Amino acid sequence: MTRSNPLLSYGLVGVQLLCLGLIALTGPLFAQNPMLLLLEGVAGFLGLWAIWTMGLDNFNLTPDVKQRARLVTSGPYRTIRHPMYSALLLGGLALVLDAYSAQRLVVWLVLFVDLLIKLNYEERLLSQALEGYSAHMRRTKRLLPFLY
Repeated sequence: MTRSNPLLSYGLVGVQLLCLGLIALTGPLFAQNPMLLLLEGVAGFLGLWAIWTMGLDNFNLTPDVKQRARLVTSGPYRTIRHPMYSALLLGGLALVLDAYSAQRLVVWLVLFVDLLIKLNYEERLLSQALEGYSAHMRRTKRLLPFLY
């Protein structure tokens, strides 16, 4: 059984927040390019939809499984297992592309790798804590419907 590792959990969240903060502080918060602004809006909608569907009682910033966690398979979770991570990556990418620099791209890539590590760790924990999560994994993709 995989047990939660608080140092790893908070470390992953710390890297995530640092990357998002660096992206936010090194350029505008809203893309100037209309297509990238649309992508940012879609990302915002996806993130809010995911939180709404999951419910604040089930929400957790860390990958650790809450004691009373429940499996959510509706809304965006019907097709992807980590819609909030997808939203962060899409929104962050829109901002990086809108005010591009190599440094901002590197920060986004660090965020991408961090979230991949975080979702793999989280899925190990969820598979052991929630009945039906392994079957949900077989039916859905991680971040992008029909692709990954």
